[in-house]
Order: sequence, then structure tokens, then C-alpha cells
Amino acid sequence: MPQPPGLNNAERRLWAAFSTGTTVVLGEDRPAGPLPERMIRAEIITQLLLGAGEARPGCVAAVRLRGAYVLGRIDVSGGTVEHELRLEQCRLVEEPDFSNAETRQLRFSDCRMPGFDGGGLRADGYVSLSGSVVDGEVRLPRAQISGGLRMNGIEITVTDPDKWAFFSGGLVVDVGAFVRDARITGGVRLVGARINGGLFMEGTTLSNPGRIALDGQNMVVEDAAEFSRGFTAVGTMRLRSSRFNGILSFSRARLDSGDPARMALHASHMQADELLLMPTEKINGRVSLSYSRISLIMDRAHVWPDELYLNGMTYETLRGAEFKDRLSWVSRDPEFHLQPYEQLAAWYHGIGHDDLARKVQLAKLRARRRGLHPVGRVYNRLLDWTVGYGYRPWLAAAWFAALLAIGTTVFSIEEPRPVKPKDELPAFHALIYTLDLLIPLDTFGQQLSYDAVNWSRWVAYGLVTTGWVLATALIAGATRVLRPASN
Repeated sequence: MPQPPGLNNAERRLWAAFSTGTTVVLGEDRPAGPLPERMIRAEIITQLLLGAGEARPGCVAAVRLRGAYVLGRIDVSGGTVEHELRLEQCRLVEEPDFSNAETRQLRFSDCRMPGFDGGGLRADGYVSLSGSVVDGEVRLPRAQISGGLRMNGIEITVTDPDKWAFFSGGLVVDVGAFVRDARITGGVRLVGARINGGLFMEGTTLSNPGRIALDGQNMVVEDAAEFSRGFTAVGTMRLRSSRFNGILSFSRARLDSGDPARMALHASHMQADELLLMPTEKINGRVSLSYSRISLIMDRAHVWPDELYLNGMTYETLRGAEFKDRLSWVSRDPEFHLQPYEQLAAWYHGIGHDDLARKVQLAKLRARRRGLHPVGRVYNRLLDWTVGYGYRPWLAAAWFAALLAIGTTVFSIEEPRPVKPKDELPAFHALIYTLDLLIPLDTFGQQLSYDAVNWSRWVAYGLVTTGWVLATALIAGATRVLRPASN
């Protein structure tokens, strides 16, 4: 097709270069300024993309521009684009519209534009916005990109709180999404996205303080999800019900909700092969991993927030924290729950540390005690002191030995009075008499044969009472009478 009339010099050069796919260079500065020799109407680019030009035999036709100032809107919405579009260091006055279009690969490199609309786009190749500055929304809802998404070094700014900087619910990307060293202000929405080949956001800053920095609910990522190596989220990272078939990494990242009372990381009901929660500093805000299933968790104690929700979470392996830190880890939920303690105890038992598993169970009952009524707290504290809720029965033996020594000493000094003539009674023995007082049954006949006198009588009463308490505590601990029901 011959060139249409009314083209300026830059447009004629582009039309002529299209047939061979040659790059037309109109300038090298970024972004392009509104100079007459650099201006190209968007309708000319649209016509070429939709087949108005002809390819030279033996060449691949394409629109390739550098340093252009594009007037109007590139609008191929609903159309089929058979040619590559590559814009470098260009200034687009209006938002390109590729919604519901079928295209080859698209590249907007180091460009400046007021937004990008690719809702429903189907790209047979990659889509790249790397290095560009976007003063508005980048929209890719329901888009299907077979060659990967590249947004390295992009700057997106949206100030309207009702809009997202990057809106892409239901996005499907093959070969991976690369958003490294980007600066995105206004929030990223990846709800229901499926990203094959990994999601890589190393060095990127997401800023939406007091709101959602990234909404990735129900997202599925195959391979690695790297929010690491300088990644910063100011606002909530919401990954609820997402699935990561590989590594989910926050190594050397920064998570800051902007408000300690808000969620910094909401990842409940999530599935991941590995979770690396090792940011550079303490997480500012709450973290929820409730009801998540994670094979390996690697973290550091000093980065945990003050409020950490772990109820219902299951895991196979823990790395990176000592036992005393893990006890603190499961106790950071403002409400008491049994399951985090049971899961931790089961893990220690599974790796052969039965002693640590018992300590976790003991810590569980002590934590539960704080929520009981006053009488229950007193009784539970008594069980803790005497037999360690049954997990430390040696405590009862220690108490028994101490009381036996005290009673033997006291009744050796202040011998009890016989209740009958001595020739009718067994010979008195201070040790055996004390045993009879401590054991609830009159085992040796000494208790009924002799009465303590004077001040030692109060010692005898105390030994009898203490014996009953110890016996009750031993029975309650051994049978786990106070084992709480699940809540």
C-alpha cells in the first residue's frame, strides 16, 4: 500500500522503514520532546500495526521507533496485530489501548506515558515496559502473555486512592514476570494471577502506606517468588490463599505496613514449598500465616513482629531460630490457640527432641492458664508447681523428699505422744511417721498410734494436707485431666 497523503517527514520515514522492520531513530534523549521533527501521529502507528503497510519479501515488517513524540492514542483495541511494536525513549501523549487485542511482542522501553490499557490482551511474545515512566494506571486484567512480562526499572505513580498503579487481576504470564528495581506508587493488584516461570521483584519498592501495597489473593506462582534483595513494601502485602510452587522469599527485604496496627503480611490459607522470612529489619505491622501449609520455613527471631498469627498453620521443617525463640514465636498471637503449640511440639517430637516437645506442651498449658477464671488459675498453678502438669513428675518427688526431710527432723526433735501404752504400739520412728502423714492412707500404722504435740501438731496438719494435694496433682497430671479441648 502506498504512503497516505499528509505525512510529515518523521511519519514518512516510519512508513518506509516498516516493510523491513528497520528502527527509525528520531532522537536519543529521554523522554522525547515535542519537536516538529520528532512528532508522529498515533493513528499512523495504529494503521501500520493493523496491516496498512506491506512487508518486503524476505523481511519481517515491524514498527520500531526511538525518540518519537507520539500524538494521540495508539488504539488497537479488539484488533489483531501481526507485527511487533517497539518504542524506545518515546513520549506518548495519550494512554495506549491494547485491550482485548491479539498481538505479537510489545516493547515500550524507557518511554513516558499517562497509562497503559491491556485488559484482555493476548500477546504471542513478551510485553515489556522496562525503564518507562507511567503517570497513571497500567492495566492488564485477564491478559495472557506467552513470552513473559518485563517491567524492570519502571516507575508507576497513581495518586488517586481509588485506583491501582498496576491492575492485573486474572493475569496469565508464561516464562516469568520480571519487575526488578521498579518504583510503584499506588498499589499492585495481582488477584487470581497465574505466573509460570516465577515472579521476580528484587530491588522494587511498592509504596501505598496505610493501604494495600500488593494484593495477590488466590495468585499462583510456579517457581520462585522473589520479594527480596532490596525489595520494600510500604503498605500491606496480601497473599491470602495464594500458592507458590517453589520459594517465596523475603530475604533482605523490608516490610512496613505504615501502621503497627495494620497487617504488614497477610498470608493466611497460603501454600508454599519454602518461605524465607528474613527481612533486613523487624517487620513493622502484624503478620498472619494462619491456616497456611508450608513445607520449609526459614526465618530469624529478631524480625518477627509483636503480633504474629499462626493458628492452623502446618509445616514440615523449621530453620533459623533457637528453641526459646520458637516458644516466643507461637505465643505472639493476642488470643490463645492450642494448634500452634501442638504443631511445634509435634515437629520437635518428629525430629527426635522429645524433651523439647514436652517443654512446648508445658508452655502451652501455662499460656492457656492466663485465660482461665481465678479459681482455675490457682488450681492450674498448683499443678504446675507440683508436677508440671504431668510433664515434670519429678517435681512431686522433689517436694515429697523435701517434706519428708522436714517432718523427720521435726518429729525427731518433738516426739509425738502415744495414744496407748507403748507396749501395745509399734515402736515410734520419725521417718516412718512422716511417711504415714504424707501418704493419704495409714500405711504403716504410725499415724493412728501417735499424736503430734505442741507446735509440731501444726507441722503434722500441714504434712497431711500437702500429701493430699500432691496425690491429687499426681493423678490429675498423669491422666491429663486438665488437657484443654481444641478451640
